[in-house]
Amino acid sequence: MNIVAIQDLPPLLQKAKTLAGLDLGEKTIGVAVSDPGLSFAHPRPVIMRRKFSLDAAALLDLLARENCAAVVIGLPVNMDGSEGPRAQATRAFVRNISRMTDLPFAFWDERLSTVAAERSLIEMDFSRAKRKTKIDSAAAAFILQGVLDRIHALGEDASPE
Repeated sequence: MNIVAIQDLPPLLQKAKTLAGLDLGEKTIGVAVSDPGLSFAHPRPVIMRRKFSLDAAALLDLLARENCAAVVIGLPVNMDGSEGPRAQATRAFVRNISRMTDLPFAFWDERLSTVAAERSLIEMDFSRAKRKTKIDSAAAAFILQGVLDRIHALGEDASPE
C-alpha cells in the first residue's frame, strides 16, 4: 500500500506536478488541486458518490487530468483524537483505491475543516443552497492548503540559516 507521511511528500512532488486534496463524504467526494508551484489549493467540482468502482474511476481520471503526483485525504478524527467509523471508512477507501494506482496517499487530520470551509463560504455571502453544493470541495481545499503550508514549513525548517 502506498501510504506516506506528510513529511515524506516533498521528494515525491516532481516539478510541474500537483498535489490533490480530498474530503470524503458519504454522498460526495470533495476535491481540490494545487497549482504546480504547490502554493495554493483550488477547489474542483465534487464527485457524486454512487458505487466504489465508478467513484474510483472518476477520481483517478480527474487526478490524471490534473497531473497529480500525490493525494492527501482528510481523516475525520474525533475531537478527542480517537478514530471512529468515518475514519475507518476513509482508511478503507484509501486501501481499496491504492490497489488501483501507484499514486501515494497521505492522511491529514481534518478536524473542523468543514466548519472552517463553511465559515469562509458564509463570509463570501454564498446562500445556504449554494454552500451545500460547494462545501465538500471547499473543505478539500482547506485540507490541501493546510498540507501545502506544512510542506513549505518543512522546507524552511530544512534550509540552512
